[in-house]
Amino acid sequence: MRIVPAEEFDLKRESDYGTPEQNEAVKEIVRNVRREGDAALLRYTEQFDNTKLTASGLRVQHSELMAAYDEVEESFVTAIRSAAERIRSYHQKQKRSSWMDVQPDGSILGQIIRPLQRVGVYVPGGKAAYPSSVLMNVIPAQVAGVPEIVMVTPPATGGTEGINPYILVAAAEAGVTEIYRVGGAQAIAALAYGTASIAPVDKICGPGNIYVALAKREVYGAVNIDSIAGPSEIVVLADDSAEAAYAAADLLSQAEHDEMASAVLVTTSPALAKAVSAEVERQLELLPRRDIARASVDSYGAAIVARSMDEAISIVNKLAPEHLEIMTEDPMGILGRIENAGAIFLGPYSSEPVGDYFAGPNHIIPTNGTARFSSPVDLDDFIKKSSMIYYSKEALLRDGETIMELARREGLEGHARAIEIRLEQESQTGGNSK
Repeated sequence: MRIVPAEEFDLKRESDYGTPEQNEAVKEIVRNVRREGDAALLRYTEQFDNTKLTASGLRVQHSELMAAYDEVEESFVTAIRSAAERIRSYHQKQKRSSWMDVQPDGSILGQIIRPLQRVGVYVPGGKAAYPSSVLMNVIPAQVAGVPEIVMVTPPATGGTEGINPYILVAAAEAGVTEIYRVGGAQAIAALAYGTASIAPVDKICGPGNIYVALAKREVYGAVNIDSIAGPSEIVVLADDSAEAAYAAADLLSQAEHDEMASAVLVTTSPALAKAVSAEVERQLELLPRRDIARASVDSYGAAIVARSMDEAISIVNKLAPEHLEIMTEDPMGILGRIENAGAIFLGPYSSEPVGDYFAGPNHIIPTNGTARFSSPVDLDDFIKKSSMIYYSKEALLRDGETIMELARREGLEGHARAIEIRLEQESQTGGNSK
């Protein structure tokens, strides 16, 4: 891992909008699925996943869900149930209610909160299977009250129709009963526009590769999306009290995700930077996914040496990382100075995987610097809000002239007259109209 003085570190990020060829390929896939429906889904599934299906074979049957339990360890079932309980408990605390505020004049103002009706969850199946992402997408939607949750995930490559059994068990434990074996941009298009087999949804959430991300951007507007996620990121902010082996292990926990993942140490200690860099090299050799982690560390990894903690914190806020670990003598004392981070892990025992799998907060977190203005997935992603206005006669008589003044200053006479006709009617009847 390269060691870089803070003044030489380049904060520029690569664009995550794909190549022109990738964008055009996604546009074509979306157009064809919208036009041809299931026929395009089946064609692309055979082309990209080496799996030949019929329309009737797209949906995963209940018997397949139950059979998946025979293919996983009982310890995994116990673990996924424990994680689901933690995630559900955390998200329950985010619930909000509709409200109304009755004014002295009889007017009532309020906000009505309702769940979305149908949500599509994308679960990737490429370089690794992520049953934890099933829980992180599905459970908040359930807690929010979404009645229909549909999951799509690619069939296994190599000509088999099978889906990773750990994903299926996680889906069953989360309560998902509508699952389709389709992935990639074609799955996103199906969720957005519908086919004969898959009804359209109101929102699509869940991570995926660049083609999935570009397809979500392409269909946004027809449906809502959670975000356009980039490669995973971690920043470890540390002083000389940090344990080098812990910091290195946590950096590699994200580097192993993807060759484009970013793993960065920001420290005030040159000695720690050298120790962590050496630990990264040592631990890399022990990882089964060391080739992926090596590419990530070489291209997007760095140990940044800051001249002060103020400078280190400034760098962190500019990076706005997906995951931030604070390994300092007083992490709570620094917490209030962190302005931009998706998830913040405090102290030596709050390793990033604690949040990925078990603690309870959602692990679907803004990437690529978007933590400057966006947040992790939570219940707000699965609700919609309606403003409610009941204006009394007394209030309209009091405020009508003001409303007309504002409307006419905008050149909208029709708006003003909609108020004026009521004021005139009340004036003619002496305020006795109903």
